[in-house]
Amino acid sequence: MNRPDYIPSLDGLRGIAALLVVQAHVGLIFAGTSAHVTTMGSEAVGLFFALSGFLMAHLYGSRPVTRESVLDFLVSRFARIYPVYLAAVLLVAMLSGIQNLDFVQPITGATDFLRHVLLLGSSGVFWSIPPEIQFYLLFPILWLCLARPQRYSGVIVGFAVIVVVDGLLELPGPGILLVSKLPYFLFGALAGRMHSYWDRWTPSALTGILTLFLLVVFFTYRNLAPDFSPEFWSLQSAAAAAVIVALVARQPPIAAHVLAAAPVRFLGTISFSLYLFHVPIMFLVHRSFETVMPEPALIAVALFVAVGGAWFLHETIEVPSRRLLVGFWQHHRWRVTARKTPAEQVERAILDLQETEKRLLSGAASVTAGELREGTGGDVIQDDGDEKRRA
Repeated sequence: MNRPDYIPSLDGLRGIAALLVVQAHVGLIFAGTSAHVTTMGSEAVGLFFALSGFLMAHLYGSRPVTRESVLDFLVSRFARIYPVYLAAVLLVAMLSGIQNLDFVQPITGATDFLRHVLLLGSSGVFWSIPPEIQFYLLFPILWLCLARPQRYSGVIVGFAVIVVVDGLLELPGPGILLVSKLPYFLFGALAGRMHSYWDRWTPSALTGILTLFLLVVFFTYRNLAPDFSPEFWSLQSAAAAAVIVALVARQPPIAAHVLAAAPVRFLGTISFSLYLFHVPIMFLVHRSFETVMPEPALIAVALFVAVGGAWFLHETIEVPSRRLLVGFWQHHRWRVTARKTPAEQVERAILDLQETEKRLLSGAASVTAGELREGTGGDVIQDDGDEKRRA
């Protein structure tokens, strides 16, 4: 990719996070390994949230905030998330309805299915999608704060208060509401807005080593020192996630060599499909071949099929549906953006009246001046008539 706003290392970071979510669910499907698997799924999802906030601020924070740009943003985000998400919900609902299959993370009943379709469900990995969508709906307000911080200083203070209250109340992490995850998005967005001001800083190889070290500590500290911080979701981890994303985005040497490597970036490219579909894919592989091969080999096969299946779904559902929806919007957006709201119509009418009044006053002044100078020559009277016609 050669987009000027594309940061290869962030793709690699997303790929690593997605792979760790997959690893966290191996024990869920393969019972024999559950006691030996160290899970880091919460850390990966927290990093996803901070990364999302960073990218939204980085990609949109410096753009003018207009109705057209906000609608473009919302349509783009919806097209990016919902079609492939809905496909995953339909697959899980279908597997959940098969008798004696005992799918591990079921969607049970019509009500639960409808909740997931409406982005209010929490089965399996689906719990993290509603907060993401809620952040997208909130982002236009944050966008205004990033674009004109002096004008919207009161709103910025409001966001800061929410973050402080969130930290004091120690709101739980997993759940479909944005409030407990908001610090991850906000800290990430702050890092994304500051990214453009760090162009003069060229990170060294030492910075790259520090970045990789912090990344390893971020994912392992709860397992290495469980008594130090048994709970992941906190302001500290939100700040740490944002710092790591900010450092990775600068693409320091050594760290960039690892994170921007082609295989890691490939995982980042298919990360959303891999995140949504890895559990049903690995579950089906396990149920199909559990009697014909040992569990370690079965896990390797399941991981391989999950990655291959995610790539296939990325290419056949995720990318085409996104292009279709965005293309449809771009073709018809003028129908929406051309419509004026009642407030805009009133404002336009007032401006038109003011302009008409100015022209009438200008014409009346010209008539008076012509009458006063009527005796001085016909040329002036003729010019005055021309002026009135122009008015």
